[in-house]
Amino acid sequence: MAAPDKVYPGAIGLLWLAWLVYWRISAANTKATEQEESGLSRASHIIPVLIGGLLIGIRDIPPAWLHARLVPDPSPLYLIGIVLVVAGLGFAVWARVHLGGNWSAVVTLKEGHSLVRTGPYGLVRHPIYTGLLIALLGTALSRNDWCALLGFAIITAALIRKLSIEERWMMNAFKDEYAEYKSRVAALIPFVF
Repeated sequence: MAAPDKVYPGAIGLLWLAWLVYWRISAANTKATEQEESGLSRASHIIPVLIGGLLIGIRDIPPAWLHARLVPDPSPLYLIGIVLVVAGLGFAVWARVHLGGNWSAVVTLKEGHSLVRTGPYGLVRHPIYTGLLIALLGTALSRNDWCALLGFAIITAALIRKLSIEERWMMNAFKDEYAEYKSRVAALIPFVF
């Protein structure tokens, strides 16, 4: 029987691969872009996401202390990790489906952009980020080292940076309607933040 430290990372990798394939295919069904963030603005959150992803995904990045175990027996972390990855990616997909043609990987305003406030958008204003952060936390925990948690922290900061850019754009586009939505619905964690 295969060891959990081989099975769970493989399963998590397959879940992320399936999500990525879906994400790429669904990107074809979006509205035309009316306005897009600058390359410099995009780099301000993309570069940290890439760095964080490398810290989560690549083992043996120096220094060695980054790879100290979080817990001696990682078996519970593998199980918690895979549950979080499934739940997080599922939540992100639900949000992506619900957002429909308004979605973009880049901060944009689409032609005929509408303010979506139902489904997962009734729980948090940025449910795709919420789902991805849950899945990334699961992935980092399953790694059972400080390097992966550092990567998770960097990605979290990058997504909060991107979220702040989107918030400004939504306030400019939808004014009072977005201000009311923002007053009722948390950004990432229901009822908290």
